[in-house]
Amino acid sequence: LDLYLCPRTVKKRMNVDPQSLLPSLPKPQELKPYPSTLAVVYEGHTDKVHSLAMHPAGQYFASCSSDGSVRVWEIASGRCHRKWDLGASVACVAWNPNPATSIIAAAVGDECVLLDMTLGEGALEEGGAAIAELLKVGREAKTNRGQIEGKKEVVTWSEPTSAEQEKGVLLKIAHSKPLIQVAWHHKGDYLVTLAPTANSRAVLIHQMSKMQSQNPFTKSKADARKVLFHPSKPFLFVATRSHVKIYNLQKQTLAKSLIGGFKMLSSFDIHPGGDNVVCSSVDRRMSWFDMDLSTKPYKTLRYNNTGLRSISMHKKLPLFAAGGEDGVVYVFHGMVYQDLMQNPFIVPLKRLHAHKCDKFDGVLDAIFHPTQPWLFTCGVDQTVRMFTER
Repeated sequence: LDLYLCPRTVKKRMNVDPQSLLPSLPKPQELKPYPSTLAVVYEGHTDKVHSLAMHPAGQYFASCSSDGSVRVWEIASGRCHRKWDLGASVACVAWNPNPATSIIAAAVGDECVLLDMTLGEGALEEGGAAIAELLKVGREAKTNRGQIEGKKEVVTWSEPTSAEQEKGVLLKIAHSKPLIQVAWHHKGDYLVTLAPTANSRAVLIHQMSKMQSQNPFTKSKADARKVLFHPSKPFLFVATRSHVKIYNLQKQTLAKSLIGGFKMLSSFDIHPGGDNVVCSSVDRRMSWFDMDLSTKPYKTLRYNNTGLRSISMHKKLPLFAAGGEDGVVYVFHGMVYQDLMQNPFIVPLKRLHAHKCDKFDGVLDAIFHPTQPWLFTCGVDQTVRMFTER
């Protein structure tokens, strides 16, 4: 009876080609240049290499390791140009982006050690006078401030010993807890340090020309993972375990909070234009944020089989790369258009089997050359590798 009362309908079947549902992406050959071939292996460290920093002109790069050394390598020849033994595991290095002041900041235990590339063996010729003038101004400001204020500083700025000065150690900034990261402002006068176990003093900003440090936060930042300055505006990006917070340093307010739904955010980097952020996480996720569009990810990518440890964007070319715990680096094309109505264009390009891995880590850091499509990676196999286009 039910069948009798029910009207008969003809079901229309849709004949859809599965290929038409896929987005039409250009071939990787059309998006060249991008790094695809291993060119140079830089060997010399005796323990895992944690971090890399690039010279502003792209002639050298610095690396730091658990073996307590900071090394400067000449890119073209592959030789170790300079070496400092700092006596403890070095967690991070950062090269001053101002070409006039060739200073390397290194996070060594609870100290931020400033290294001068114009002093000691293998010194660079240019920049010595500018660094000497910067130190002179900073010492005068520190002396005047001490006479007027007499209040306790958040950190201790100390001069190196005569033996350390001969090696090229400029200054030491002693913190209360171990540092995990250091990063420079784009003008080269300010640097920010991160020590998560220091609670409310986890993030500190230091000014070279005044030898002065300030604490921008009163609340604890114990879950902070990474900090970076905005490429052009007075903003500070602080990545926590689950989101990226953007603070306006002039107004001293929280400007924006990027929410990606991460279980454990590992790293992030900012597009040179300053309006896009790309994040990596241990739960195998890469998220691209267009801050003009939304505080939620514009696109989330999952091409990797294991967690990601580092991510980096090229300063000139539309490229970014992420390094995984399995020792593989994933290279992407990421074009940002001047037209605000046009969304960023993201295409996966290449998988590079860069480093051997242990049970937990593979690639620990990855950075691009400032002008060329060259990628530098470091990892637990004690080497630094350079990948170039074919």
